[in-house]
Amino acid sequence: MTRLLPNQRLAYSPISQRPPLSLPDGKRLAVWVIVNIEEWDPERTMPRTVLTPPAGGSPTPDVPNWAWHEYGNRVGFWRLLEIFDDYKIPAALAINGSAITTYEPISRAAKDRDWEFIGHGFTQLNMQKVEDEPEDIRKTTEAIETYTGKKPRGWLGPGLTETWETPEHLVDAGYDYVCDWVLDDQPVDLKTANGSITNVPYTQECNDVAMMLIQHHPAREYRDRAIDQAEQLLHDAQGSARVMALVLHPYIMGAPHRCRYFREVIEHLSSREGVMFTTGGAICDWHKAANPEKT
Repeated sequence: MTRLLPNQRLAYSPISQRPPLSLPDGKRLAVWVIVNIEEWDPERTMPRTVLTPPAGGSPTPDVPNWAWHEYGNRVGFWRLLEIFDDYKIPAALAINGSAITTYEPISRAAKDRDWEFIGHGFTQLNMQKVEDEPEDIRKTTEAIETYTGKKPRGWLGPGLTETWETPEHLVDAGYDYVCDWVLDDQPVDLKTANGSITNVPYTQECNDVAMMLIQHHPAREYRDRAIDQAEQLLHDAQGSARVMALVLHPYIMGAPHRCRYFREVIEHLSSREGVMFTTGGAICDWHKAANPEKT
């Protein structure tokens, strides 16, 4: 397979020189919220840590860090779910294929609310470390389709990781969009060896991993940054709609001292004229309708 570099997959495109992206009912900002549900294998090094092992290294079992993550699925998710229910907004569930059965009550809650399920790898492992990437994608797709009755349309690599061939494998597996290319405020099309795939805007800015675990901001930063970002995007979107993603991990934003700030974001955005809450699949469809020659 011919290897394509990132800048060979998409041409430079200034956002000011594209056909307008239109949303229903004259809305200007499409907000989608992605909840990441992961299964961390206790026999492997933990994908992230909140406590550094006292003697260093990467010991197994790593009970403190495994338990830190597990809290999110046992408690934090349900705290966040109350906010989605209170404001009656949809979410996208980016879920490891293995997590669908391990955390079946979470899967059921999302299915009952008609959330969109997005493939997120079969386990929480870098795609570069997966032994057979096409098989990993196939197993993830099958797990979601078997549980929901719907084949997933979108893919988010664990930690946004891809191999050189990931876009090709996703097209082969029937995916319509991917979220790993965080480089625009509107969807863009990526070239592959066997057709194109749409990249729907995701975020490294309004993302609790980046803010809380890497940049070590106080919890209120999530609220402040998300509201500031939304207000600027609403201004930008006067002639053509913009897309904004909000990213949550239940073990981070589902913690008791952080959850209120996510609620305050949703409260603010729900009150703003021009904002609509939607899904990645709908955003992909609006993009394709605005660019029919690329469909």
